[in-house]
Amino acid sequence: MRVLLDILTPKQCRFFSVLGRELEKRSFEVYKTARVFREVVGLLEALGEEAYLVGRYGGATLEGKLEASLKRMIELKKVFQKIRPNLVVSFSSPEASRVAFGLNIPHVAVNDSPHSNAVARLSIPLSKMLFTPWIIPKNAWTVYGIEPSRIFKYKALDPAAWLKNFKPDLNIVKSLGLSKEKPIVVFRLEESQASYILGMGGLVEEIALKVIQRFDIQPVIMPRYEEQLQKILEKFNVKALVLEKTIDAANLLCSATVFVGGGGTMNSEAALLGVPVISCYPGEETYVEKFLIGKGFLCKVFNSEEALKLIERFLKFREKVKFERKARKLLASMVNPAEFIAEKIAQTFSHESSSQV
Repeated sequence: MRVLLDILTPKQCRFFSVLGRELEKRSFEVYKTARVFREVVGLLEALGEEAYLVGRYGGATLEGKLEASLKRMIELKKVFQKIRPNLVVSFSSPEASRVAFGLNIPHVAVNDSPHSNAVARLSIPLSKMLFTPWIIPKNAWTVYGIEPSRIFKYKALDPAAWLKNFKPDLNIVKSLGLSKEKPIVVFRLEESQASYILGMGGLVEEIALKVIQRFDIQPVIMPRYEEQLQKILEKFNVKALVLEKTIDAANLLCSATVFVGGGGTMNSEAALLGVPVISCYPGEETYVEKFLIGKGFLCKVFNSEEALKLIERFLKFREKVKFERKARKLLASMVNPAEFIAEKIAQTFSHESSSQV
């Protein structure tokens, strides 16, 4: 049985890399498609993953997003007709779910972000099944038109998929020109071009500037978009290490003392690795944020002074040790979501014939 996994973001590269292997263990024939996006292409290469590159990211404008989505659907249709998958799985890809629906192919969604309203409205109603973390109530999804019986919860945050058996490459510090003798603070810029936070953001950059001035640290800045990269290179120059090439961030986070993120998967990834997290996500608290705040892994800030006080505290070595101990226990309590999803898919679809489901 042929399964196609559609990849849109770096997080999905990691998650679907593991899910693909789990599906192959269960005798599925796995194919991948991916959107052309700076970090996606770079991480696929770093992970040694192969995928059909289909379409591009639409950028920061609504017109650009719509045009890119329409073009990508046409290109995806051609790939789907070539591969003839029996099942399509995506992190609520609007294009993959729509094309699958149009070609009468079942679509399975994975999603931990009901706050991404536009994406959910375009994909959830077209999905035969939805997989989501246990901390998100079903009514957060049923408003988008999916029946509760089609929602399946796994007891894990998404990064557990690749962190459960993760063995860090500690040589990353040396390869980036960093030292283990001085604290490393990683800054991940906001997803400023996402539909749900257009026009917001900028706090991570402000905090980075002030932290560099105040503390003796090794600052590392991770931009998301090409536009962010060029701006940050010009602004920070030699003040910080700006990552121009995409890396497997988990390796770097293992050596970080503090992580300052604009929201998204790297916040929870850092938390599960035992790194104190400061979130600058400009919207209301997400379900994942609420969970991590409640467990004491994440602090949300709305101005740079709040962040500076927290960073001063977190730079003390005993803080990192305490976080790492708690994180190991939390990660151990979680299932591997990729295994959970693969097993449920196998139970549901394996009885189908190799012809179109």
